[in-house]
Amino acid sequence: MSIEDRLNGLGITLPEPAAPAANYVPFVRFGNLVSISGQLPMGPDGLAYQGKVGVDLSEEHARAAARLCAVNILAQAKRACDGDLERVRRVVKIGGFVNCVDGYGGQPGIINGASDLFVEVFGDKGRHSRFAVGTNALPFDAAVEIDALIEID
Repeated sequence: MSIEDRLNGLGITLPEPAAPAANYVPFVRFGNLVSISGQLPMGPDGLAYQGKVGVDLSEEHARAAARLCAVNILAQAKRACDGDLERVRRVVKIGGFVNCVDGYGGQPGIINGASDLFVEVFGDKGRHSRFAVGTNALPFDAAVEIDALIEID
C-alpha cells in the first residue's frame, strides 16, 4: 500500500506546509537526511491546541495535538521530498516538547500521538528514537511542538 493510500485510509489530507514564524527555514536537506523544524498543532483554522496540559488541556487533547504536529511534519517532509513521500526511508528521530504544569510526568504518552502516526503511515520505517520533555511555555502558548529528522532516498 502506498503512503498516500495509507494517509487516505487514515482520513488525513496533508495541509499546505506552514511558513516559518521567525528567522529559520522549515526544513534543511543535507545528504540523505532532512531536518524538519519544530511543528505546532496548526489546523485549517490556525493553532488548534493551546495551553498547558494539566490545567487547560486533557492528556487526550494533548495527544491529538501531537498527532496534528506529526501531520504537519509529514507535510514538510512531502515538500522536502519534492512531493513524493515514497522517498522516506526512515523516520530517524523526533523531539517532543509538551507545555505542561510543573511536576507533570506524562510527556511520553502525549508524544505517542505523533509516534503512533508515523508507524501507522510508514510501518517499521516510522519507528524512531525520540525525546519527550515538559516545558513551562511554547511559542503562541501551543500545547505541543515536535521536530523530526528523516532519512530519504
